[in-house]
Amino acid sequence: MAVRIRMKRLGRRHRPFFRICVMDQRKQRDGKAIEDIGTYDPMVRDKSQRVALNMERVDYWISVGAQPSENVKALIKKVKLNKFGSVNAPPPLTPPKEPPAPEPEAAAEAETTEESAEATEEATETTAEAVEESAAE
Repeated sequence: MAVRIRMKRLGRRHRPFFRICVMDQRKQRDGKAIEDIGTYDPMVRDKSQRVALNMERVDYWISVGAQPSENVKALIKKVKLNKFGSVNAPPPLTPPKEPPAPEPEAAAEAETTEESAEATEEATETTAEAVEESAAE
């Protein structure tokens, strides 16, 4: 029987949580485990608190031939060397940008449309007057 040390996913959607388990290689990912030897919670802010492993059991299972998966191998290495790195601080908050001021061309176009509307009204008035004069004659 090929035995692997691998992660079993628990938790809900968008909130993962993993158990580090010793399992038969042929079992499904979330199937029955031989033994649970630790946990991994990637959502914890402090990187040194993300992994909890029983290193005695890890060493035992590796000594009897269990092969860790790539991700578990990296976690075991970080726990043994106590090198977890550091969390980057979030970027500073910046005030929202103000909307740009309207361009002077747009204001000029608005004025010309108002002038053209006034000119159209004057033209219709003069046309109406001319029609009235011709009717009076």
